[in-house]
Amino acid sequence: MRDVAIIGVGMTRFGELWDRSFREIGIEAGFQALVDAKLSSGDIGAMYFGNMASGSLIDQEQIAPLIVDYAGLAGHHLPAVRVEGGGASGALALHQGYLAVASGQYDFVVVGGAEKLTDVPDTDANRVADSTADHEWEVVFGATLPALWAMAARRHMHDHGTTREQLASVAVHAHEMGAKNPNAHYRNRLTIDQVLHAPPVAEPLGLLDCAPLSDGAAAVVLGPLERARKFTDTPIRVAASQVATDTMALQHRRDLTSLDSTVVAAKRAFAQARQNPEDVDVAEINDAYTISALIALEDLGLAAKGQAGRLYAEGHFSPGQTLVVNPSGGLKAQGRPFGAVGIAQAVEIVRQLRGRAEDRQIPGASLGLTHDVGGTGATSVVHLLERVD
Repeated sequence: MRDVAIIGVGMTRFGELWDRSFREIGIEAGFQALVDAKLSSGDIGAMYFGNMASGSLIDQEQIAPLIVDYAGLAGHHLPAVRVEGGGASGALALHQGYLAVASGQYDFVVVGGAEKLTDVPDTDANRVADSTADHEWEVVFGATLPALWAMAARRHMHDHGTTREQLASVAVHAHEMGAKNPNAHYRNRLTIDQVLHAPPVAEPLGLLDCAPLSDGAAAVVLGPLERARKFTDTPIRVAASQVATDTMALQHRRDLTSLDSTVVAAKRAFAQARQNPEDVDVAEINDAYTISALIALEDLGLAAKGQAGRLYAEGHFSPGQTLVVNPSGGLKAQGRPFGAVGIAQAVEIVRQLRGRAEDRQIPGASLGLTHDVGGTGATSVVHLLERVD
């Protein structure tokens, strides 16, 4: 297997992009990544595209060849593959692209992800989000995705003494970071009091504990590490790319306060990279709900079990600390276009490791982590990205 590098990145603004089409934002992100990589379309061997719900939301299947076609590349007859894994669709596409280059099947591939979630009523978009849970055992009885995460939150509070204020601190942190990100869906800061008094969604979670449904696209270009310096002076090596799965239904889980898929994917990733959790400088984790951020940090080995809430509240993951979490604003503030999230996480880490994250820059960052989840953790994807000096 060859070492793989990210040599180009691109993304659109996330938010309510009512004036822009799905194909338009997907093409924009891809072209940005190609320009950043100093490659032409003729250099690309394949494309992998993360998307969760285009068929349900915009009545369009066959989206990978659609993007290739409307980018003017239909005559190249590129292999173009859509990858779906709920909210982890983009991260899974990145994993597939990594394997394609590492195996030697292709030298250069584009990995993109996009979603349009605001062109339909919220009820339709939320119905699609709920479909990432177990329909037969959960959704058919009225369980929604926020309600299932709320069950995990309530259990975490019972088992570990996590407080409502600690959960709220996750949202406050995310919006503080997002305020510095020109691509973020939300750039407003929040207070603990605002989060605590927001309209209820599913006890104990309120409206401001939940990431928004967003439009947006992101893309990266992957290539062999030995050729990366021809295209960039700061190659970013994909030190690890790992995927793990678990049961769909919460009732079948070993522990409501832990995602075994994340635990296993993280262990495999650190072993592959020959690194340890304490070596990570910056992490982009799944914070679709405030509780999911706490569980993620604990499952990834970045916080002791039951301690992530306290650490968040005390500011341990803010700039200036040993580990900075979600400098992009995370899903909570940057936004949550399902298919684009995992790619956007990689874009942020690459910019951090290159030293080009502008107002969000974490000084001296050399090892970054991305973590994304499908549904309530039936799928987890972990990548470790490393600056090569």
